[in-house]
Amino acid sequence: MSTHRYEQVIGGRVYHIEAAPVHANRWRAHIVRIPGMPNALMPFYGTTPDEAAQHLTAWLTRAHEKLPGAV
Repeated sequence: MSTHRYEQVIGGRVYHIEAAPVHANRWRAHIVRIPGMPNALMPFYGTTPDEAAQHLTAWLTRAHEKLPGAV
């Protein structure tokens, strides 16, 4: 199984997301570390790479909606 990569624009910011297999029918998605930036791994899981990435994207969208001055 291979790693799947996604690019999402959320809150006007580009996020690079990777989903990798961790077990049969279990995928973990996380934000790709940007060189020079702090790294915090907050994984989201799903039964497919798309589902795992969608969980992470939904969380990021909700987080941006709560930011002061968010549109």
